[in-house]
Amino acid sequence: MPAPVLAAYSYCEAVTGQQARNFAYGIRLLPTPKRRAMSALYAFSRRVDDIGDGALADDVKVARLDETRSVLARIHDGAVDEDDTDPVAVALAHAARAFPIPLGGLDELIDGVQMDVRGETYETWDDLRTYCRCVAGAIGRLSLGVFGTEPGAHGADRAPEYADTLGLALQLTNILRDVREDAEGGRTYLPADDLAKFGCSAGFNGPTPPAGSDFAGLVHFEVRRARALFAEGYRLLPMLDRRSGACVAAMAGIYRRLLDRIERDPEAVLRGRVSLPGREKAYVAVRGLSGLDTRHVTRRTVRRRA
Repeated sequence: MPAPVLAAYSYCEAVTGQQARNFAYGIRLLPTPKRRAMSALYAFSRRVDDIGDGALADDVKVARLDETRSVLARIHDGAVDEDDTDPVAVALAHAARAFPIPLGGLDELIDGVQMDVRGETYETWDDLRTYCRCVAGAIGRLSLGVFGTEPGAHGADRAPEYADTLGLALQLTNILRDVREDAEGGRTYLPADDLAKFGCSAGFNGPTPPAGSDFAGLVHFEVRRARALFAEGYRLLPMLDRRSGACVAAMAGIYRRLLDRIERDPEAVLRGRVSLPGREKAYVAVRGLSGLDTRHVTRRTVRRRA
């Protein structure tokens, strides 16, 4: 590998390790070429997210997102040289040549972040799902381009759908975990219909639920929705090779355990950021490598066919 490309990947891996501990934990299980490609995808995605989450004026954010979309177009057109001054573009361009990555998914991510910049809110789950598909489902489909599916895997034509659904499950878990932080930033993602149903339309601007609300009921309702998405998305696992399946199982497993913690103590998300200790993440990684989740999904699928 040319030195500039190797340096570009090293930069992306450093960004991933510093900014996305859960994601970085999962991709450690991949062989080097796939791990590097996933780091390049993350570094580009992080750039887009940072624009949306930053303190710039909205018109400046829109301009920056347009510039980022132009960089993506250059990558798509094969117009990024190995000695380009943008290491993320160099790494992603190399990854896109090595793997069938559907780069249009990154255009969808930019679309989703533009929705954030416009301050869009979501009346129904269908509305929120559209946003989640842009910012997370697309990442699932992009990642599948790196993972690939096993030759002859049953139902592999539905792999992008399952990858998309797994992305939705992770994003909904993120939304629950970050409900207080998002509220402080002036954002509300949970559907207005759901908030009204549980008396939470006043929002979440403090460490306690709105007066008279059924906050626990709201959280448990959204947890059930996320669990259903995880169950559907996990059907991807038997279609992947062992190490790619372990990576997906590890990342998804960390978020499922976060979901368990949130379900046990719903108000914890109003008091601070819910996270997992390192030893629990290590257990999830070992479980993924063992193939336990994959075997469980395979047995369940076989029973359904029977």
